[in-house]
Amino acid sequence: MKIDTQIRGSNPLRSRNRNRQAVLGSLQAAGTMGRAEIGRSLGLTTQAASNIIAELLADGLIEEKGARVSGRGLPAVQYGLNPKGAYAFGVEIRPDAIFTALLDLSGTRIATERTNLRDNTPEAVSTHVLRLRDAMLASSSVSMNAILGTGIVMPGPFGDTGLSGRSSDLQGWENVDALPLFKETLGGVVELSNDANAAALSENLTGLAQGISCYAYIYFGRGLGLGIVQDGRLVSGAFGNAGEVGHIPVHGPGGPVPLESLLSRDSIQAFIGCDEPLDLDQLSELFSARDPRLIDWLDRAAKALGHAVLTLENLLDPQTIILGGAMPPELIDHLISRCPLPAGSVANRNDNLLPRLQRGACGRLTATLGAASLVLHSAFTPITVS
Repeated sequence: MKIDTQIRGSNPLRSRNRNRQAVLGSLQAAGTMGRAEIGRSLGLTTQAASNIIAELLADGLIEEKGARVSGRGLPAVQYGLNPKGAYAFGVEIRPDAIFTALLDLSGTRIATERTNLRDNTPEAVSTHVLRLRDAMLASSSVSMNAILGTGIVMPGPFGDTGLSGRSSDLQGWENVDALPLFKETLGGVVELSNDANAAALSENLTGLAQGISCYAYIYFGRGLGLGIVQDGRLVSGAFGNAGEVGHIPVHGPGGPVPLESLLSRDSIQAFIGCDEPLDLDQLSELFSARDPRLIDWLDRAAKALGHAVLTLENLLDPQTIILGGAMPPELIDHLISRCPLPAGSVANRNDNLLPRLQRGACGRLTATLGAASLVLHSAFTPITVS
Protein backbone atom coordinates (compact mmCIF):
# COMPACT_ATOMS: atom_id res chain seq x y z
CA MET A 1 0.00 0.00 0.00
CA LYS A 2 1.35 3.44 -0.93
CA ILE A 3 0.46 6.30 1.41
CA ASP A 4 -0.22 9.63 -0.27
CA THR A 5 1.82 12.21 1.68
CA GLN A 6 1.49 15.04 -0.83
CA ILE A 7 0.77 18.46 0.65
CA ARG A 8 -2.39 19.93 -0.80
CA GLY A 9 -3.55 23.49 -0.71
CA SER A 10 -7.05 24.88 -0.54
CA ASN A 11 -8.99 27.36 -2.64
CA PRO A 12 -9.76 30.96 -1.58
CA LEU A 13 -12.72 30.08 0.60
CA ARG A 14 -10.39 28.11 2.82
CA SER A 15 -7.47 29.30 4.89
CA ARG A 16 -5.20 31.85 3.18
CA ASN A 17 -2.43 31.11 5.66
CA ARG A 18 -2.64 27.40 4.92
CA ASN A 19 -2.26 28.09 1.21
CA ARG A 20 0.78 30.25 1.86
CA GLN A 21 2.32 27.47 3.92
CA ALA A 22 1.57 24.96 1.18
CA VAL A 23 3.28 27.09 -1.46
CA LEU A 24 6.32 27.76 0.73
CA GLY A 25 6.56 24.07 1.60
CA SER A 26 6.41 23.06 -2.05
CA LEU A 27 9.13 25.53 -2.99
CA GLN A 28 11.26 24.42 -0.06
CA ALA A 29 11.00 20.80 -1.21
CA ALA A 30 11.32 21.36 -4.97
CA GLY A 31 13.77 24.27 -5.07
CA THR A 32 12.05 26.10 -7.93
CA MET A 33 8.61 25.81 -9.52
CA GLY A 34 6.53 27.74 -12.03
CA ARG A 35 3.15 29.31 -11.31
CA ALA A 36 1.13 26.67 -13.17
CA GLU A 37 3.16 23.85 -11.63
CA ILE A 38 2.49 25.20 -8.15
CA GLY A 39 -1.23 25.42 -8.83
CA ARG A 40 -1.45 21.87 -10.24
CA SER A 41 0.62 20.30 -7.46
CA LEU A 42 -1.48 21.87 -4.71
CA GLY A 43 -4.91 21.61 -6.33
CA LEU A 44 -5.28 25.41 -6.47
CA THR A 45 -7.00 27.42 -9.13
CA THR A 46 -4.73 29.50 -11.34
CA GLN A 47 -6.07 32.69 -9.79
CA ALA A 48 -5.56 31.42 -6.25
CA ALA A 49 -1.97 30.39 -7.01
CA SER A 50 -1.27 33.75 -8.67
CA ASN A 51 -2.63 35.67 -5.68
CA ILE A 52 -0.52 33.70 -3.21
CA ILE A 53 2.63 34.09 -5.29
CA ALA A 54 2.02 37.84 -5.55
CA GLU A 55 1.62 38.08 -1.75
CA LEU A 56 4.77 36.07 -1.06
CA LEU A 57 6.75 38.15 -3.56
CA ALA A 58 5.53 41.35 -1.91
CA ASP A 59 6.49 40.01 1.52
CA GLY A 60 9.96 39.11 0.23
CA LEU A 61 9.61 35.43 1.13
CA ILE A 62 10.05 34.19 -2.44
CA GLU A 63 11.82 35.56 -5.51
CA GLU A 64 12.01 34.93 -9.22
CA LYS A 65 14.63 32.36 -10.20
CA GLY A 66 14.74 32.78 -13.96
CA ALA A 67 12.53 31.11 -16.56
CA ARG A 68 12.20 27.61 -17.97
CA VAL A 69 11.17 26.62 -21.48
CA SER A 70 8.74 23.70 -21.57
CA GLY A 71 6.97 22.93 -24.83
CA ARG A 72 5.27 25.71 -26.75
CA GLY A 73 4.50 29.16 -25.45
CA LEU A 74 6.44 31.65 -23.41
CA PRO A 75 9.04 30.45 -20.90
CA ALA A 76 7.55 29.89 -17.46
CA VAL A 77 8.89 32.14 -14.70
CA GLN A 78 10.35 30.04 -11.88
CA TYR A 79 9.97 30.93 -8.21
CA GLY A 80 11.99 29.88 -5.17
CA LEU A 81 12.50 30.81 -1.55
CA ASN A 82 14.31 34.06 -0.85
CA PRO A 83 16.79 32.91 1.83
CA LYS A 84 17.17 36.45 3.19
CA GLY A 85 13.43 37.06 3.25
CA ALA A 86 12.97 35.78 6.79
CA TYR A 87 14.86 34.16 9.65
CA ALA A 88 14.27 31.78 12.54
CA PHE A 89 15.88 32.03 15.98
CA GLY A 90 16.56 28.82 17.90
CA VAL A 91 17.42 28.23 21.55
CA GLU A 92 18.58 25.02 23.22
CA ILE A 93 18.49 25.17 27.02
CA ARG A 94 20.79 22.88 28.99
CA PRO A 95 21.40 22.88 32.76
CA ASP A 96 24.69 24.78 32.47
CA ALA A 97 24.51 26.50 29.08
CA ILE A 98 22.27 28.06 26.46
CA PHE A 99 22.97 27.40 22.78
CA THR A 100 21.50 29.77 20.20
CA ALA A 101 21.26 29.69 16.42
CA LEU A 102 19.98 31.96 13.67
CA LEU A 103 18.89 30.34 10.39
CA ASP A 104 17.71 32.00 7.20
CA LEU A 105 14.59 30.86 5.36
CA SER A 106 16.50 28.14 3.49
CA GLY A 107 17.81 26.67 6.74
CA THR A 108 21.35 27.99 6.26
CA ARG A 109 23.19 28.74 9.49
CA ILE A 110 23.82 32.47 9.96
CA ALA A 111 25.18 32.41 13.51
CA THR A 112 25.53 30.10 16.51
CA GLU A 113 26.68 30.78 20.04
CA ARG A 114 27.17 29.03 23.38
CA THR A 115 26.66 30.92 26.64
CA ASN A 116 27.33 29.63 30.15
CA LEU A 117 24.28 29.47 32.40
CA ARG A 118 24.72 29.97 36.13
CA ASP A 119 21.07 30.36 37.09
CA ASN A 120 18.70 27.97 35.29
CA THR A 121 15.52 28.96 37.10
CA PRO A 122 12.64 29.68 34.71
CA GLU A 123 12.57 33.46 35.22
CA ALA A 124 16.33 33.84 34.84
CA VAL A 125 16.46 31.64 31.74
CA SER A 126 13.63 33.44 29.92
CA THR A 127 15.21 36.84 30.56
CA HIS A 128 18.62 35.57 29.48
CA VAL A 129 17.18 34.19 26.24
CA LEU A 130 15.70 37.60 25.43
CA ARG A 131 19.09 39.28 25.84
CA LEU A 132 20.81 36.63 23.73
CA ARG A 133 18.27 36.99 20.93
CA ASP A 134 18.60 40.75 20.77
CA ALA A 135 22.40 40.53 20.82
CA MET A 136 22.55 37.93 18.05
CA LEU A 137 20.18 39.89 15.82
CA ALA A 138 22.21 43.05 16.35
CA SER A 139 25.52 41.34 15.55
CA SER A 140 24.00 39.70 12.45
CA SER A 141 22.31 42.92 11.24
CA VAL A 142 18.95 41.16 11.11
CA SER A 143 15.81 43.13 11.90
CA MET A 144 13.37 41.79 14.48
CA ASN A 145 10.65 42.31 11.85
CA ALA A 146 12.34 39.63 9.73
CA ILE A 147 12.09 36.97 12.47
CA LEU A 148 9.38 34.38 11.82
CA GLY A 149 9.56 33.15 15.39
CA THR A 150 11.63 31.57 18.13
CA GLY A 151 12.05 27.85 18.71
CA ILE A 152 12.77 26.73 22.27
CA VAL A 153 14.25 23.30 22.97
CA MET A 154 14.47 21.80 26.45
CA PRO A 155 15.09 18.32 27.85
CA GLY A 156 11.87 16.44 28.49
CA PRO A 157 9.58 15.29 29.83
CA PHE A 158 7.23 18.27 30.09
CA GLY A 159 4.89 18.57 33.05
CA ASP A 160 4.62 16.70 36.33
CA THR A 161 4.76 13.06 35.23
CA GLY A 162 5.75 9.69 36.62
CA LEU A 163 9.27 10.46 35.42
CA SER A 164 9.50 13.83 37.21
CA GLY A 165 12.49 14.29 39.48
CA ARG A 166 14.54 11.52 37.91
CA SER A 167 14.62 12.14 34.19
CA SER A 168 14.79 15.81 33.25
CA ASP A 169 18.14 17.59 33.26
CA LEU A 170 16.34 20.83 34.19
CA GLN A 171 15.16 20.34 37.74
CA GLY A 172 12.51 22.73 39.03
CA TRP A 173 10.71 23.12 35.70
CA GLU A 174 8.23 20.28 36.22
CA ASN A 175 5.36 22.54 37.29
CA VAL A 176 6.22 25.42 34.95
CA ASP A 177 4.21 25.95 31.78
CA ALA A 178 7.21 26.96 29.68
CA LEU A 179 5.41 28.02 26.51
CA PRO A 180 3.40 30.94 28.01
CA LEU A 181 6.49 32.00 29.96
CA PHE A 182 8.60 32.38 26.82
CA LYS A 183 5.75 33.91 24.81
CA GLU A 184 5.29 36.60 27.43
CA THR A 185 9.02 37.35 27.57
CA LEU A 186 9.92 37.10 23.87
CA GLY A 187 6.68 38.04 22.11
CA GLY A 188 5.75 36.83 18.63
CA VAL A 189 5.60 33.19 17.55
CA VAL A 190 7.21 30.71 19.96
CA GLU A 191 7.51 26.98 19.31
CA LEU A 192 8.44 24.64 22.17
CA SER A 193 9.75 21.09 21.88
CA ASN A 194 12.08 18.60 23.49
CA ASP A 195 15.59 18.18 22.14
CA ALA A 196 15.00 14.89 20.32
CA ASN A 197 12.01 16.19 18.36
CA ALA A 198 13.90 19.31 17.35
CA ALA A 199 16.92 17.29 16.26
CA ALA A 200 14.69 15.11 14.09
CA LEU A 201 13.35 18.20 12.31
CA SER A 202 16.85 19.60 11.81
CA GLU A 203 17.81 16.45 9.91
CA ASN A 204 14.64 16.79 7.83
CA LEU A 205 15.31 20.39 6.87
CA THR A 206 19.03 20.35 6.05
CA GLY A 207 20.41 16.95 7.00
CA LEU A 208 20.18 13.28 6.18
CA ALA A 209 16.38 13.01 6.32
CA GLN A 210 15.63 15.40 3.45
CA GLY A 211 13.01 13.71 1.29
CA ILE A 212 12.32 10.98 3.89
CA SER A 213 8.74 11.12 5.17
CA CYS A 214 8.75 8.41 7.88
CA TYR A 215 11.73 7.96 10.19
CA ALA A 216 12.79 7.72 13.81
CA TYR A 217 15.64 9.77 15.26
CA ILE A 218 17.54 8.50 18.31
CA TYR A 219 19.03 11.51 20.06
CA PHE A 220 22.03 11.40 22.37
CA GLY A 221 21.95 14.12 25.00
CA ARG A 222 23.11 13.25 28.47
CA GLY A 223 20.31 10.70 28.36
CA LEU A 224 18.49 9.28 25.36
CA GLY A 225 15.52 10.65 23.43
CA LEU A 226 13.53 9.84 20.32
CA GLY A 227 12.03 12.02 17.60
CA ILE A 228 9.32 10.48 15.44
CA VAL A 229 8.39 11.84 12.01
CA GLN A 230 5.40 10.28 10.29
CA ASP A 231 4.19 11.43 6.86
CA GLY A 232 6.51 14.43 7.13
CA ARG A 233 5.04 15.60 10.44
CA LEU A 234 6.38 15.39 13.94
CA VAL A 235 4.61 13.05 16.34
CA SER A 236 4.64 14.96 19.64
CA GLY A 237 2.02 13.15 21.72
CA ALA A 238 -0.75 14.64 23.84
CA PHE A 239 1.60 16.67 26.08
CA GLY A 240 4.75 16.90 23.95
CA ASN A 241 6.35 13.87 25.57
CA ALA A 242 6.27 11.28 22.78
CA GLY A 243 9.64 9.62 22.35
CA GLU A 244 10.87 9.13 25.94
CA VAL A 245 12.59 6.00 24.68
CA GLY A 246 15.34 6.14 27.30
CA HIS A 247 12.91 4.74 29.87
CA ILE A 248 11.85 1.72 27.83
CA PRO A 249 13.08 -1.46 29.59
CA VAL A 250 15.62 -3.65 27.80
CA HIS A 251 17.63 -6.70 28.79
CA GLY A 252 20.56 -5.80 31.04
CA PRO A 253 23.26 -7.85 32.75
CA GLY A 254 21.02 -8.50 35.77
CA GLY A 255 17.58 -8.20 34.22
CA PRO A 256 15.39 -5.43 32.74
CA VAL A 257 16.89 -1.93 32.96
CA PRO A 258 16.04 1.43 31.32
CA LEU A 259 17.57 1.72 27.86
CA GLU A 260 19.47 4.91 28.67
CA SER A 261 21.28 3.18 31.54
CA LEU A 262 23.09 1.23 28.81
CA LEU A 263 22.96 3.62 25.85
CA SER A 264 23.69 7.27 26.74
CA ARG A 265 26.54 9.63 27.61
CA ASP A 266 25.68 9.36 31.30
CA SER A 267 25.93 5.58 31.06
CA ILE A 268 29.46 5.89 29.63
CA GLN A 269 30.51 7.96 32.61
CA ALA A 270 28.94 5.47 35.05
CA PHE A 271 30.49 2.47 33.26
CA ILE A 272 33.98 3.96 33.08
CA GLY A 273 33.79 5.29 36.63
CA CYS A 274 34.57 8.97 36.02
CA ASP A 275 33.67 11.50 38.70
CA GLU A 276 33.37 14.39 36.22
CA PRO A 277 31.22 14.39 33.05
CA LEU A 278 33.15 13.51 29.90
CA ASP A 279 32.84 15.99 27.05
CA LEU A 280 32.78 14.96 23.40
CA ASP A 281 36.46 15.70 22.80
CA GLN A 282 37.44 13.50 25.74
CA LEU A 283 35.26 10.68 24.42
CA SER A 284 36.90 11.00 20.99
CA GLU A 285 40.34 10.80 22.58
CA LEU A 286 39.38 7.67 24.53
CA PHE A 287 38.06 6.07 21.36
CA SER A 288 41.19 6.97 19.37
CA ALA A 289 43.28 5.37 22.12
CA ARG A 290 41.00 2.31 22.06
CA ASP A 291 40.44 2.63 25.78
CA PRO A 292 39.30 -0.87 26.85
CA ARG A 293 36.62 0.50 29.19
CA LEU A 294 35.02 2.52 26.39
CA ILE A 295 35.25 -0.41 23.95
CA ASP A 296 33.53 -2.64 26.51
CA TRP A 297 30.78 -0.03 26.89
CA LEU A 298 30.35 0.18 23.11
CA ASP A 299 29.95 -3.60 22.82
CA ARG A 300 27.30 -3.63 25.55
CA ALA A 301 25.58 -0.52 24.16
CA ALA A 302 25.42 -1.98 20.64
CA LYS A 303 23.45 -4.95 21.96
CA ALA A 304 21.06 -2.61 23.79
CA LEU A 305 20.67 -0.61 20.58
CA GLY A 306 19.65 -3.82 18.81
CA HIS A 307 16.83 -4.35 21.32
CA ALA A 308 15.69 -0.76 20.84
CA VAL A 309 15.76 -1.11 17.05
CA LEU A 310 13.51 -4.17 17.25
CA THR A 311 10.94 -2.25 19.30
CA LEU A 312 11.05 0.92 17.19
CA GLU A 313 10.89 -0.81 13.82
CA ASN A 314 7.95 -3.04 14.70
CA LEU A 315 6.11 -0.23 16.48
CA LEU A 316 6.67 2.63 14.01
CA ASP A 317 7.53 0.96 10.67
CA PRO A 318 10.05 3.72 9.77
CA GLN A 319 11.91 3.98 6.49
CA THR A 320 15.09 4.33 8.53
CA ILE A 321 16.37 5.05 12.04
CA ILE A 322 18.84 7.92 12.36
CA LEU A 323 21.27 8.34 15.26
CA GLY A 324 22.78 11.68 16.24
CA GLY A 325 23.16 14.44 18.78
CA ALA A 326 25.83 15.09 21.40
CA MET A 327 27.92 12.00 20.75
CA PRO A 328 31.18 11.81 18.75
CA PRO A 329 30.46 10.62 15.20
CA GLU A 330 33.06 7.85 15.41
CA LEU A 331 31.26 6.36 18.42
CA ILE A 332 27.93 6.47 16.59
CA ASP A 333 29.49 4.80 13.54
CA HIS A 334 30.94 2.09 15.78
CA LEU A 335 27.57 1.47 17.42
CA ILE A 336 25.87 1.20 14.04
CA SER A 337 28.49 -1.20 12.68
CA ARG A 338 28.24 -3.46 15.76
CA CYS A 339 24.48 -3.30 16.25
CA PRO A 340 22.83 -6.72 15.75
CA LEU A 341 19.94 -5.84 13.42
CA PRO A 342 17.01 -8.09 14.35
CA ALA A 343 15.73 -10.46 11.69
CA GLY A 344 12.21 -10.55 13.17
CA SER A 345 11.38 -7.00 12.14
CA VAL A 346 9.03 -5.43 9.62
CA ALA A 347 12.06 -3.40 8.46
CA ASN A 348 13.91 -6.53 7.38
CA ARG A 349 12.81 -6.25 3.75
CA ASN A 350 14.31 -6.00 0.28
CA ASP A 351 12.26 -3.15 -1.21
CA ASN A 352 13.58 -0.33 1.00
CA LEU A 353 16.67 1.33 -0.46
CA LEU A 354 17.54 3.09 2.79
CA PRO A 355 19.76 1.48 5.45
CA ARG A 356 17.97 0.53 8.62
CA LEU A 357 20.43 2.53 10.77
CA GLN A 358 22.27 5.72 9.76
CA ARG A 359 24.23 8.50 11.42
CA GLY A 360 22.73 11.97 11.07
CA ALA A 361 24.49 14.82 9.28
CA CYS A 362 23.78 17.83 11.54
CA GLY A 363 26.43 17.12 14.17
CA ARG A 364 26.57 18.00 17.83
CA LEU A 365 24.48 21.19 17.43
CA THR A 366 21.58 19.33 15.86
CA ALA A 367 19.12 20.16 18.68
CA THR A 368 20.08 23.86 18.60
CA LEU A 369 19.64 24.03 14.83
CA GLY A 370 16.48 22.00 15.30
CA ALA A 371 15.06 24.66 17.60
CA ALA A 372 15.12 27.15 14.73
CA SER A 373 13.91 24.39 12.40
CA LEU A 374 10.73 24.15 14.48
CA VAL A 375 9.80 27.63 13.27
CA LEU A 376 10.68 26.91 9.64
CA HIS A 377 8.82 23.59 9.74
CA SER A 378 5.71 25.44 10.94
CA ALA A 379 6.08 27.96 8.11
CA PHE A 380 6.38 25.20 5.49
CA THR A 381 3.83 22.69 6.80
CA PRO A 382 0.10 23.44 6.56
CA ILE A 383 -2.56 21.62 8.51
CA THR A 384 -3.61 18.55 6.55
CA VAL A 385 -6.44 19.19 4.11
CA SER A 386 -8.68 16.32 3.09
